[in-house]
Amino acid sequence: MRGRKPKPKPVFRVIQGGVPRIVGVEDAPPPPEWLSVEAQSEWRRVIRDMVVRETLARVDLQTLAAYCQAFGRWEVAERALAAMGKNDPLTRGMMIKTTNGNAVQNPMVGTANVAARDMVRFAAELGMTPVARARAEARGAAAPSTKPGMFGGEEAI
Repeated sequence: MRGRKPKPKPVFRVIQGGVPRIVGVEDAPPPPEWLSVEAQSEWRRVIRDMVVRETLARVDLQTLAAYCQAFGRWEVAERALAAMGKNDPLTRGMMIKTTNGNAVQNPMVGTANVAARDMVRFAAELGMTPVARARAEARGAAAPSTKPGMFGGEEAI
């Protein structure tokens, strides 16, 4: 090969605020192995869009992992409720009977609610909600895209 050696592609780009952002989908880290299967799937689904839009920095990876784990818990709880609901047309699994025969809220409802609340909070921190994107645009910052991929079902990496 003649001429100068090609410059290595930057793994990070410093943009507004001086935070180095991950650039290049090939530089996106794989999901942590300790995440649940559902959480790892969510990681792969959203990370590509975040990297392409340059909205993800290395310092955000723990928040992304927390978001994905909350998503995974929410998905498991909602699937369990749906399965229970098939056998319970009246409350659709939302209520269960105690050993005393009293009707109480199914603990899975609480698990799903807490996981959903956590998921939305982490998503907002990562700029993955409509309100977070609107605020970023109002400040003139580069906001993540709303095109399919973030929550629209396109598969990432």
